[in-house]
Amino acid sequence: MTLGPFTLDEIYLGDCREGLKQLPDKSVDFVFTDPPFGHNNNDGDLASMREAVFGGHTRSYNEVEEWRPIAQDGPEANDLFRFTIGHVNRLLRSGGCCCCYCCSGGGGPDPQFARWSMWLDEAVGFKQMVVWDKGPIGMGHHYRRSYETVLVGQKKGGPCRWYAESKDIENIIRPGDFGIKKIIPSADQHPTEKPVELAKFFISLHTKPGDLVLDPFAGSGTTLLAAHDLGRHYLGFEIEHRWVDLARKRLAAAKAQGRLF
Repeated sequence: MTLGPFTLDEIYLGDCREGLKQLPDKSVDFVFTDPPFGHNNNDGDLASMREAVFGGHTRSYNEVEEWRPIAQDGPEANDLFRFTIGHVNRLLRSGGCCCCYCCSGGGGPDPQFARWSMWLDEAVGFKQMVVWDKGPIGMGHHYRRSYETVLVGQKKGGPCRWYAESKDIENIIRPGDFGIKKIIPSADQHPTEKPVELAKFFISLHTKPGDLVLDPFAGSGTTLLAAHDLGRHYLGFEIEHRWVDLARKRLAAAKAQGRLF
């Protein structure tokens, strides 16, 4: 199956801004993504030091080659986010949702969760903010972070695409719910690696088998892997070659495992 110039169930190397332009209107059922926040994470910052201590690194965290800076994770991130959600609105089918990770409220130059929520509302339609309680205290100062937020936008024009068996889904995901556990990335993982089970949670709520899930910032393919496991089609873009390579390995392994059974 193809969509525009792209084959479905694949991750493509390149800037998502170029890829999104080539996708046809109203062709996507759901978007789940983790864009760069603009904090220059993993470039010798606190996150890098935490990985050096807890993430299985063997060299000193003062050694620059340990860091894995995230592409586009600088001042351009806000413009990148606004561009992306503008196209997301064009691409989503009526009632389709976009779920997007966002900074939890600290560690940035401004209240990003508030700013991104307003931009999401302007572009798509703001529906909800879901809190992922990651458990023990996290990084930061004073009010230290122990959660992340997932912003949920819903395209206007129809009822929300909602496929949960229960209509009583709490907007807080508590530690261990649905098998979701936070990840402290090891040296061979993406520096902002997220649990596959977390992506599955949202994909299950907003899609049905055969639907198309889009991830413009696919990283090492966690969203795509979750979509594959749930029988959804997927399409992802990622600007860094090393993460595309890793994503393809993970997806190939999942497809091979599926054939065994």
